[in-house]
Amino acid sequence: MADTTDNTVTGEASSVPRKASWRYIGPGIVVAATGVGAGDLVATLIAGSNFGYTLLWAAVIGCLVKISLAEAAGRWHLSTGRTMFDGWASLGRWTTWFFAVYVVVWGFVYGAAAMSSSALPLQALFPDVMDLELWAVACGLVGLVFVWFNKYAVFEKVMTVLVGVMFVVTVYLAVRVTPNLADAFAGLLPVLPDENDSILNTLGLIGGVGGTITLAAYGYWVNAKGWTDTGWMKVMRLDNRVAYLTTGIFVVAMLFVGAELLHSANVAIASGDKGLIQLSDILEDEYGSATAKFFLIGFFATSFTSLIGVWHGVSLMFADFVARFRGQGAQKGEEVASGTRERSWPFRAYLLWLTFPPIVLLFQGQPFRLIILYGVLGAAFLPFLAGTLIWLLNSPRTPREWRNGPLSNGMLAIAGLLFLTLCVKQIWDQPWGEFF
Repeated sequence: MADTTDNTVTGEASSVPRKASWRYIGPGIVVAATGVGAGDLVATLIAGSNFGYTLLWAAVIGCLVKISLAEAAGRWHLSTGRTMFDGWASLGRWTTWFFAVYVVVWGFVYGAAAMSSSALPLQALFPDVMDLELWAVACGLVGLVFVWFNKYAVFEKVMTVLVGVMFVVTVYLAVRVTPNLADAFAGLLPVLPDENDSILNTLGLIGGVGGTITLAAYGYWVNAKGWTDTGWMKVMRLDNRVAYLTTGIFVVAMLFVGAELLHSANVAIASGDKGLIQLSDILEDEYGSATAKFFLIGFFATSFTSLIGVWHGVSLMFADFVARFRGQGAQKGEEVASGTRERSWPFRAYLLWLTFPPIVLLFQGQPFRLIILYGVLGAAFLPFLAGTLIWLLNSPRTPREWRNGPLSNGMLAIAGLLFLTLCVKQIWDQPWGEFF
Protein backbone atom coordinates (compact mmCIF):
# COMPACT_ATOMS: atom_id res chain seq x y z
CA MET A 1 0.00 0.00 0.00
CA ALA A 2 1.15 3.55 -0.62
CA ASP A 3 2.91 5.67 1.99
CA THR A 4 -0.09 7.09 3.80
CA THR A 5 1.68 10.02 5.42
CA ASP A 6 2.74 11.57 2.11
CA ASN A 7 6.22 11.90 3.63
CA THR A 8 9.56 10.16 3.32
CA VAL A 9 12.22 9.31 5.86
CA THR A 10 14.56 12.27 6.24
CA GLY A 11 17.27 10.50 8.16
CA GLU A 12 18.10 7.12 9.60
CA ALA A 13 20.05 6.10 12.64
CA SER A 14 23.21 4.13 12.12
CA SER A 15 21.71 1.20 14.06
CA VAL A 16 18.90 0.63 11.59
CA PRO A 17 18.90 -0.72 8.02
CA ARG A 18 19.33 1.67 5.11
CA LYS A 19 16.41 0.04 3.32
CA ALA A 20 13.49 -2.21 4.09
CA SER A 21 14.38 -5.89 3.86
CA TRP A 22 12.39 -9.11 4.07
CA ARG A 23 14.78 -10.50 6.69
CA TYR A 24 13.51 -7.99 9.27
CA ILE A 25 9.87 -9.10 8.95
CA GLY A 26 8.38 -10.26 12.24
CA PRO A 27 5.71 -8.20 14.03
CA GLY A 28 3.56 -8.32 10.89
CA ILE A 29 3.57 -12.11 10.95
CA VAL A 30 2.56 -11.98 14.62
CA VAL A 31 -0.34 -9.56 14.04
CA ALA A 32 -1.55 -11.54 11.03
CA ALA A 33 -1.50 -14.80 12.98
CA THR A 34 -3.21 -13.29 16.02
CA GLY A 35 -5.79 -11.33 14.07
CA VAL A 36 -7.06 -14.18 11.92
CA GLY A 37 -8.93 -16.51 14.24
CA ALA A 38 -11.31 -19.36 13.65
CA GLY A 39 -14.24 -16.92 13.71
CA ASP A 40 -12.79 -14.95 10.79
CA LEU A 41 -12.33 -18.12 8.75
CA VAL A 42 -15.90 -19.25 9.46
CA ALA A 43 -17.32 -15.84 8.54
CA THR A 44 -15.46 -15.95 5.24
CA LEU A 45 -16.54 -19.54 4.60
CA ILE A 46 -20.17 -18.56 5.20
CA ALA A 47 -19.81 -15.55 2.89
CA GLY A 48 -18.46 -17.87 0.19
CA SER A 49 -21.17 -20.47 0.79
CA ASN A 50 -23.95 -17.84 0.66
CA PHE A 51 -22.72 -15.57 -2.12
CA GLY A 52 -20.03 -17.49 -4.01
CA TYR A 53 -17.28 -15.12 -5.16
CA THR A 54 -19.51 -12.03 -5.11
CA LEU A 55 -17.96 -10.54 -1.96
CA LEU A 56 -14.30 -11.22 -2.78
CA TRP A 57 -13.83 -7.47 -3.25
CA ALA A 58 -15.09 -6.84 0.29
CA ALA A 59 -12.45 -9.18 1.74
CA VAL A 60 -9.75 -7.27 -0.17
CA ILE A 61 -11.04 -3.90 1.10
CA GLY A 62 -11.07 -5.31 4.63
CA CYS A 63 -7.35 -6.01 4.35
CA LEU A 64 -6.63 -2.49 3.04
CA VAL A 65 -8.59 -0.92 5.89
CA LYS A 66 -6.69 -2.94 8.49
CA ILE A 67 -3.34 -2.09 6.81
CA SER A 68 -4.14 1.59 7.38
CA LEU A 69 -5.06 1.07 11.04
CA ALA A 70 -2.00 -1.04 11.87
CA GLU A 71 0.32 1.32 9.94
CA ALA A 72 -1.05 4.27 11.88
CA ALA A 73 -0.52 2.49 15.21
CA GLY A 74 3.04 1.54 14.27
CA ARG A 75 3.75 5.07 12.99
CA TRP A 76 2.61 6.55 16.31
CA HIS A 77 5.03 4.32 18.26
CA LEU A 78 8.01 5.02 15.97
CA SER A 79 7.49 8.73 15.32
CA THR A 80 6.83 9.77 18.91
CA GLY A 81 8.76 7.14 20.85
CA ARG A 82 5.64 6.80 23.01
CA THR A 83 3.32 3.84 23.39
CA MET A 84 -0.27 3.65 22.19
CA PHE A 85 -1.73 3.80 25.66
CA ASP A 86 0.43 6.81 26.48
CA GLY A 87 -1.12 8.52 23.46
CA TRP A 88 -4.63 7.59 24.54
CA ALA A 89 -3.99 8.87 28.07
CA SER A 90 -3.00 12.26 26.62
CA LEU A 91 -6.51 12.61 25.15
CA GLY A 92 -8.21 12.59 28.54
CA ARG A 93 -9.19 10.42 31.47
CA TRP A 94 -12.13 8.91 29.53
CA THR A 95 -9.75 6.79 27.45
CA THR A 96 -8.30 5.24 30.60
CA TRP A 97 -11.74 4.28 31.90
CA PHE A 98 -12.79 2.86 28.53
CA PHE A 99 -9.65 0.76 28.26
CA ALA A 100 -9.85 -0.42 31.88
CA VAL A 101 -13.42 -1.71 31.52
CA TYR A 102 -12.73 -3.13 28.07
CA VAL A 103 -9.57 -5.03 28.95
CA VAL A 104 -11.13 -6.62 32.06
CA VAL A 105 -14.48 -7.72 30.57
CA TRP A 106 -13.13 -8.54 27.10
CA GLY A 107 -10.20 -10.53 28.49
CA PHE A 108 -12.42 -12.59 30.78
CA VAL A 109 -14.76 -13.72 27.99
CA TYR A 110 -12.11 -13.92 25.27
CA GLY A 111 -9.98 -16.22 27.41
CA ALA A 112 -12.75 -18.83 27.47
CA ALA A 113 -13.48 -18.40 23.75
CA ALA A 114 -9.82 -18.75 22.74
CA MET A 115 -9.26 -21.85 24.85
CA SER A 116 -12.44 -23.48 23.55
CA SER A 117 -11.56 -22.65 19.93
CA SER A 118 -8.10 -24.20 20.30
CA ALA A 119 -9.59 -27.29 21.95
CA LEU A 120 -12.14 -28.10 19.24
CA PRO A 121 -9.70 -29.37 16.58
CA LEU A 122 -7.69 -31.28 19.20
CA GLN A 123 -10.78 -33.11 20.39
CA ALA A 124 -11.70 -33.88 16.77
CA LEU A 125 -8.20 -35.24 16.12
CA PHE A 126 -8.05 -37.22 19.39
CA PRO A 127 -11.71 -37.90 20.26
CA ASP A 128 -11.10 -40.52 22.94
CA VAL A 129 -8.41 -38.75 24.96
CA MET A 130 -10.42 -36.29 27.08
CA ASP A 131 -13.42 -33.94 27.09
CA LEU A 132 -13.51 -30.61 25.25
CA GLU A 133 -13.36 -28.61 28.50
CA LEU A 134 -10.19 -30.38 29.59
CA TRP A 135 -8.59 -29.83 26.18
CA ALA A 136 -9.50 -26.14 26.54
CA VAL A 137 -7.90 -25.89 29.99
CA ALA A 138 -4.77 -27.62 28.65
CA CYS A 139 -4.52 -25.11 25.76
CA GLY A 140 -4.86 -22.19 28.15
CA LEU A 141 -2.20 -23.55 30.50
CA VAL A 142 0.23 -24.27 27.64
CA GLY A 143 -0.29 -20.72 26.36
CA LEU A 144 0.28 -19.33 29.85
CA VAL A 145 3.51 -21.26 30.42
CA PHE A 146 4.84 -20.47 26.95
CA VAL A 147 4.27 -16.69 27.19
CA TRP A 148 5.33 -16.53 30.86
CA PHE A 149 8.78 -18.03 30.29
CA ASN A 150 9.65 -16.73 26.80
CA LYS A 151 10.49 -13.27 25.53
CA TYR A 152 9.33 -11.74 22.26
CA ALA A 153 12.07 -13.29 20.08
CA VAL A 154 11.05 -16.89 20.86
CA PHE A 155 7.37 -15.96 20.71
CA GLU A 156 7.83 -14.52 17.20
CA LYS A 157 9.65 -17.64 15.94
CA VAL A 158 6.90 -19.97 17.17
CA MET A 159 4.22 -17.72 15.65
CA THR A 160 6.09 -17.79 12.34
CA VAL A 161 6.12 -21.60 12.30
CA LEU A 162 2.38 -21.75 13.07
CA VAL A 163 1.66 -19.18 10.36
CA GLY A 164 3.55 -21.40 7.95
CA VAL A 165 1.25 -24.28 8.88
CA MET A 166 -1.82 -22.04 8.43
CA PHE A 167 -0.53 -20.85 5.05
CA VAL A 168 0.17 -24.34 3.69
CA VAL A 169 -3.21 -25.69 4.83
CA THR A 170 -5.36 -22.82 3.53
CA VAL A 171 -3.58 -22.61 0.17
CA TYR A 172 -3.73 -26.41 -0.21
CA LEU A 173 -7.49 -26.38 0.40
CA ALA A 174 -8.00 -23.50 -2.03
CA VAL A 175 -6.14 -25.40 -4.74
CA ARG A 176 -7.84 -28.70 -3.82
CA VAL A 177 -11.35 -27.37 -4.45
CA THR A 178 -10.28 -26.13 -7.92
CA PRO A 179 -11.51 -22.51 -7.82
CA ASN A 180 -13.20 -20.96 -10.83
CA LEU A 181 -10.69 -18.20 -11.54
CA ALA A 182 -12.96 -16.38 -13.99
CA ASP A 183 -15.67 -16.06 -11.33
CA ALA A 184 -13.05 -15.12 -8.75
CA PHE A 185 -11.77 -12.21 -10.86
CA ALA A 186 -15.37 -11.14 -11.45
CA GLY A 187 -15.76 -11.08 -7.65
CA LEU A 188 -13.25 -8.22 -7.46
CA LEU A 189 -15.90 -5.91 -8.93
CA PRO A 190 -17.79 -4.15 -6.11
CA VAL A 191 -21.25 -5.69 -6.43
CA LEU A 192 -23.71 -6.26 -3.57
CA PRO A 193 -25.59 -9.57 -3.34
CA ASP A 194 -29.30 -9.46 -4.09
CA GLU A 195 -30.25 -10.37 -0.53
CA ASN A 196 -31.86 -8.72 2.49
CA ASP A 197 -29.33 -6.89 4.70
CA SER A 198 -26.68 -7.31 1.98
CA ILE A 199 -25.04 -3.99 2.90
CA LEU A 200 -24.66 -4.94 6.55
CA ASN A 201 -23.43 -8.42 5.62
CA THR A 202 -20.85 -6.86 3.33
CA LEU A 203 -19.72 -4.37 5.96
CA GLY A 204 -19.46 -7.23 8.45
CA LEU A 205 -17.15 -9.15 6.13
CA ILE A 206 -14.97 -6.06 5.58
CA GLY A 207 -14.79 -5.38 9.30
CA GLY A 208 -14.07 -8.97 10.26
CA VAL A 209 -10.89 -9.45 8.25
CA GLY A 210 -8.13 -9.87 10.77
CA GLY A 211 -7.90 -8.25 14.15
CA THR A 212 -9.49 -6.02 16.80
CA ILE A 213 -7.34 -5.05 19.78
CA THR A 214 -4.42 -6.83 18.10
CA LEU A 215 -4.24 -3.90 15.67
CA ALA A 216 -3.36 -1.67 18.63
CA ALA A 217 -0.98 -4.33 19.95
CA TYR A 218 0.96 -4.13 16.66
CA GLY A 219 2.82 -1.03 17.83
CA TYR A 220 3.90 -2.86 20.99
CA TRP A 221 5.22 -5.79 18.95
CA VAL A 222 7.08 -3.32 16.73
CA ASN A 223 8.80 -1.96 19.86
CA ALA A 224 9.37 -5.45 21.30
CA LYS A 225 11.21 -6.30 18.08
CA GLY A 226 13.62 -3.46 18.88
CA TRP A 227 12.20 -0.91 16.45
CA THR A 228 11.90 2.30 18.46
CA ASP A 229 12.52 5.28 16.16
CA THR A 230 11.74 6.66 12.71
CA GLY A 231 14.72 4.95 11.15
CA TRP A 232 12.62 1.78 11.20
CA MET A 233 9.61 3.36 9.51
CA LYS A 234 10.22 1.85 6.06
CA VAL A 235 10.79 -1.58 7.57
CA MET A 236 7.61 -1.29 9.64
CA ARG A 237 5.57 -0.40 6.57
CA LEU A 238 6.91 -3.36 4.61
CA ASP A 239 6.26 -5.60 7.61
CA ASN A 240 2.69 -4.32 7.90
CA ARG A 241 1.97 -4.92 4.21
CA VAL A 242 3.29 -8.45 4.51
CA ALA A 243 0.96 -8.95 7.48
CA TYR A 244 -2.18 -8.11 5.58
CA LEU A 245 -1.04 -9.74 2.35
CA THR A 246 -0.77 -12.91 4.45
CA THR A 247 -4.17 -12.21 5.99
CA GLY A 248 -5.62 -11.64 2.53
CA ILE A 249 -4.32 -15.00 1.32
CA PHE A 250 -5.93 -16.78 4.29
CA VAL A 251 -9.25 -15.04 3.77
CA VAL A 252 -9.37 -15.42 -0.02
CA ALA A 253 -8.39 -19.09 0.24
CA MET A 254 -11.24 -19.80 2.67
CA LEU A 255 -13.70 -17.84 0.54
CA PHE A 256 -12.67 -20.07 -2.39
CA VAL A 257 -13.40 -23.13 -0.24
CA GLY A 258 -16.79 -21.72 0.77
CA ALA A 259 -17.66 -20.80 -2.82
CA GLU A 260 -16.65 -24.10 -4.39
CA LEU A 261 -17.24 -26.70 -1.70
CA LEU A 262 -20.31 -25.25 0.03
CA HIS A 263 -22.01 -22.80 -2.33
CA SER A 264 -21.98 -25.08 -5.36
CA ALA A 265 -23.41 -27.96 -3.30
CA ASN A 266 -25.84 -25.69 -1.39
CA VAL A 267 -24.37 -26.84 1.94
CA ALA A 268 -24.74 -24.63 5.02
CA ILE A 269 -22.48 -24.67 8.08
CA ALA A 270 -22.97 -23.21 11.54
CA SER A 271 -21.53 -19.85 12.52
CA GLY A 272 -18.80 -19.90 15.13
CA ASP A 273 -15.92 -22.31 15.61
CA LYS A 274 -18.10 -25.43 15.30
CA GLY A 275 -18.58 -24.56 11.64
CA LEU A 276 -14.97 -25.57 11.04
CA ILE A 277 -15.62 -28.98 12.59
CA GLN A 278 -18.51 -29.37 10.15
CA LEU A 279 -16.17 -28.39 7.33
CA SER A 280 -13.71 -31.10 8.36
CA ASP A 281 -16.52 -33.67 8.09
CA ILE A 282 -17.39 -32.38 4.61
CA LEU A 283 -13.73 -32.51 3.58
CA GLU A 284 -13.46 -36.09 4.81
CA ASP A 285 -16.49 -37.09 2.71
CA GLU A 286 -15.13 -35.34 -0.39
CA TYR A 287 -11.37 -35.88 -0.19
CA GLY A 288 -10.68 -38.47 2.50
CA SER A 289 -9.58 -38.53 6.13
CA ALA A 290 -6.01 -37.35 5.41
CA THR A 291 -7.26 -34.02 4.02
CA ALA A 292 -9.68 -33.64 6.94
CA LYS A 293 -6.92 -34.23 9.50
CA PHE A 294 -4.60 -31.86 7.64
CA PHE A 295 -7.32 -29.20 7.84
CA LEU A 296 -7.82 -29.79 11.58
CA ILE A 297 -4.08 -29.22 12.13
CA GLY A 298 -4.43 -25.90 10.30
CA PHE A 299 -7.54 -25.10 12.36
CA PHE A 300 -5.54 -25.66 15.55
CA ALA A 301 -2.67 -23.47 14.31
CA THR A 302 -5.17 -20.71 13.49
CA SER A 303 -6.82 -20.83 16.92
CA PHE A 304 -3.69 -21.31 19.01
CA THR A 305 -1.83 -18.42 17.36
CA SER A 306 -4.76 -16.17 18.26
CA LEU A 307 -4.59 -17.47 21.85
CA ILE A 308 -0.88 -16.95 22.48
CA GLY A 309 -0.91 -13.72 20.43
CA VAL A 310 -3.51 -12.17 22.73
CA TRP A 311 -1.85 -13.69 25.82
CA HIS A 312 1.33 -11.82 24.83
CA GLY A 313 0.18 -8.63 23.05
CA VAL A 314 -2.72 -7.59 25.26
CA SER A 315 -0.69 -8.40 28.38
CA LEU A 316 1.96 -5.96 27.08
CA MET A 317 -0.74 -3.32 26.67
CA PHE A 318 -2.11 -4.00 30.15
CA ALA A 319 1.37 -3.68 31.67
CA ASP A 320 1.74 -0.34 29.90
CA PHE A 321 -1.68 0.75 31.18
CA VAL A 322 -0.75 -0.09 34.79
CA ALA A 323 2.59 1.74 34.54
CA ARG A 324 0.85 4.89 33.25
CA PHE A 325 -1.96 4.57 35.78
CA ARG A 326 0.58 4.37 38.63
CA GLY A 327 1.99 7.74 37.59
CA GLN A 328 5.28 6.59 36.11
CA GLY A 329 5.15 9.33 33.46
CA ALA A 330 5.30 9.03 29.70
CA GLN A 331 5.66 5.43 28.58
CA LYS A 332 8.42 4.95 25.99
CA GLY A 333 8.95 2.34 23.31
CA GLU A 334 12.44 1.67 24.67
CA GLU A 335 10.91 0.20 27.82
CA VAL A 336 8.94 -2.30 25.72
CA ALA A 337 12.04 -3.07 23.62
CA SER A 338 14.11 -3.77 26.76
CA GLY A 339 11.86 -6.71 27.70
CA THR A 340 11.14 -5.38 31.19
CA ARG A 341 7.41 -5.26 30.43
CA GLU A 342 7.36 -9.02 29.77
CA ARG A 343 8.89 -9.68 33.20
CA SER A 344 6.67 -7.24 35.10
CA TRP A 345 3.97 -8.28 37.57
CA PRO A 346 1.13 -6.52 35.62
CA PHE A 347 2.06 -8.49 32.47
CA ARG A 348 1.93 -11.76 34.38
CA ALA A 349 -1.15 -10.77 36.36
CA TYR A 350 -3.07 -10.21 33.12
CA LEU A 351 -1.78 -13.53 31.79
CA LEU A 352 -3.31 -15.18 34.84
CA TRP A 353 -6.55 -13.21 34.30
CA LEU A 354 -6.79 -14.48 30.71
CA THR A 355 -6.21 -18.08 31.81
CA PHE A 356 -7.77 -18.98 35.15
CA PRO A 357 -11.04 -17.02 35.68
CA PRO A 358 -12.31 -17.96 32.17
CA ILE A 359 -12.03 -21.66 33.09
CA VAL A 360 -15.20 -21.11 35.14
CA LEU A 361 -17.01 -20.13 31.93
CA LEU A 362 -15.85 -23.30 30.21
CA PHE A 363 -17.59 -25.50 32.76
CA GLN A 364 -20.59 -23.36 33.78
CA GLY A 365 -21.61 -21.58 30.59
CA GLN A 366 -21.16 -17.93 29.77
CA PRO A 367 -23.17 -15.39 31.83
CA PHE A 368 -25.78 -13.65 29.70
CA ARG A 369 -25.13 -10.06 30.81
CA LEU A 370 -21.37 -10.49 30.56
CA ILE A 371 -21.67 -11.74 26.98
CA ILE A 372 -23.73 -8.68 26.03
CA LEU A 373 -21.17 -6.32 27.56
CA TYR A 374 -18.38 -8.26 25.81
CA GLY A 375 -20.13 -7.87 22.45
CA VAL A 376 -20.74 -4.15 22.90
CA LEU A 377 -17.22 -3.38 24.14
CA GLY A 378 -15.67 -5.46 21.36
CA ALA A 379 -17.74 -3.65 18.73
CA ALA A 380 -16.80 -0.26 20.21
CA PHE A 381 -13.04 -0.84 20.26
CA LEU A 382 -12.25 -0.38 16.55
CA PRO A 383 -14.23 2.91 16.23
CA PHE A 384 -12.33 4.02 19.35
CA LEU A 385 -8.99 3.01 17.79
CA ALA A 386 -9.70 4.65 14.42
CA GLY A 387 -10.99 7.86 15.99
CA THR A 388 -8.14 8.26 18.45
CA LEU A 389 -5.52 7.56 15.77
CA ILE A 390 -6.99 10.34 13.60
CA TRP A 391 -6.88 12.64 16.63
CA LEU A 392 -3.32 11.76 17.67
CA LEU A 393 -1.77 11.73 14.19
CA ASN A 394 -3.19 15.12 13.20
CA SER A 395 -2.12 16.87 16.40
CA PRO A 396 1.11 18.42 17.69
CA ARG A 397 1.62 15.22 19.71
CA THR A 398 3.06 13.76 16.48
CA PRO A 399 6.10 15.35 14.79
CA ARG A 400 4.91 17.28 11.74
CA GLU A 401 6.66 15.13 9.13
CA TRP A 402 4.95 11.99 10.45
CA ARG A 403 1.42 13.32 10.76
CA ASN A 404 -1.36 11.95 8.59
CA GLY A 405 -1.59 12.83 4.93
CA PRO A 406 -4.88 12.93 3.01
CA LEU A 407 -4.73 9.22 2.13
CA SER A 408 -4.22 8.10 5.72
CA ASN A 409 -6.93 10.43 7.00
CA GLY A 410 -9.30 9.13 4.35
CA MET A 411 -8.62 5.46 5.12
CA LEU A 412 -8.89 5.96 8.88
CA ALA A 413 -12.12 7.93 8.43
CA ILE A 414 -13.57 5.13 6.27
CA ALA A 415 -12.49 2.61 8.91
CA GLY A 416 -14.05 4.68 11.68
CA LEU A 417 -17.38 5.02 9.87
CA LEU A 418 -17.40 1.34 8.94
CA PHE A 419 -16.75 0.16 12.48
CA LEU A 420 -19.11 2.74 13.98
CA THR A 421 -21.90 1.40 11.74
CA LEU A 422 -21.13 -2.16 12.82
CA CYS A 423 -20.95 -1.04 16.46
CA VAL A 424 -24.38 0.60 16.29
CA LYS A 425 -25.84 -2.53 14.68
CA GLN A 426 -24.25 -4.73 17.36
CA ILE A 427 -25.69 -2.56 20.14
CA TRP A 428 -29.09 -2.40 18.43
CA ASP A 429 -29.26 -6.19 18.04
CA GLN A 430 -28.56 -6.93 21.70
CA PRO A 431 -31.57 -8.20 23.73
CA TRP A 432 -31.51 -5.26 26.12
CA GLY A 433 -35.04 -6.01 27.34
CA GLU A 434 -33.71 -9.21 28.93
CA PHE A 435 -30.58 -7.52 30.28
CA PHE A 436 -32.29 -5.54 33.07
